[in-house]
Amino acid sequence: MRIELLPLEGLVKLTPRQFRDDRGVFWETWRRGMLDEAAGQGLEFVQENLSISKAGTLRGLHFQREPHAQGKLVRAASGSVWDVAVDVREHSETRGQWYACELSEENGCQLWIPPGFAHGFLALTDGAVVEYRCTAFYHPESEGSIHWKDAQIGIDWAQSGWDWGTEGPILSEKDAAAPTLEEAGWPFA
Repeated sequence: MRIELLPLEGLVKLTPRQFRDDRGVFWETWRRGMLDEAAGQGLEFVQENLSISKAGTLRGLHFQREPHAQGKLVRAASGSVWDVAVDVREHSETRGQWYACELSEENGCQLWIPPGFAHGFLALTDGAVVEYRCTAFYHPESEGSIHWKDAQIGIDWAQSGWDWGTEGPILSEKDAAAPTLEEAGWPFA
């Protein structure tokens, strides 16, 4: 497993060593302790979530406030997504900055998104299956979201390669009505 520290402190990209033959492919997705050094702590996952999305569906940008902030290890088990993390930590030098990359069943890459980041993804294929392990339980009262098109953050969704024309992405009502970073207010975590 190659572990790459990314420009936003705490954010980590994992690229598995793949074993391919005529039967298919095998790779390790998780082993206790493999992220401890990069994450700066031992990780314990308490909840695992799965979503299946149509191409053009955008989910996010979601986070949970302290004391229920979640760290997430995210991967695309099937299909492909453009996965985005935004630093929303109050005292971070990279607060409001974002990072994105493609996660797919082909590349097997995963993102470790530490507590204090908002997370979202755009499904690039029909039936995109996203699995994510979480370090804290879902806590509705601590939940927050940021609008996917917040000009202050400036996520360049065109980098995903997706062309949704004039209609825009498929959104939930909650995500369509999400506040901007400024409207959501500080502190997040």
